[in-house]
Amino acid sequence: MTMLHVCLLFSGLLFCIGLAGALARSHAILVLLGIELMLNAANLNFIAFWRYGPPHASGSGPIFVLFAIAIAAAEAAVGLALVIAIYRHRQSVRLQEEARLKG
Repeated sequence: MTMLHVCLLFSGLLFCIGLAGALARSHAILVLLGIELMLNAANLNFIAFWRYGPPHASGSGPIFVLFAIAIAAAEAAVGLALVIAIYRHRQSVRLQEEARLKG
C-alpha cells in the first residue's frame, strides 16, 4: 500500500466522520465543526495528490489548499455570525427548534 493510498484512506475516514457529525448533530456549532472536518479532508486530498501524484513544476496543490482554507475561514465566520444572531433572537441554537427558518 503506497503513501497515497494511506492518505486517501485517512482522508476518506476524516470525511465520513465529518459527514456523520454534520448529519447526526442537532447543535448548530457541532454541524459547523463537521463541515470543517469535511473541508479538511478535501484539503488533505489536494496535498496528497500534489505530493504523490505525477510530477509537475507548479505548486497547484498548496495553492488550492490556501484558497480552500480562506473559503473555510469565511464560511466559519458567516456561520458563527448566523448562530450568534439566532441565539440572540431565540436563546437557543438547536436546529430542531428553528423550524421557522425553513421559509
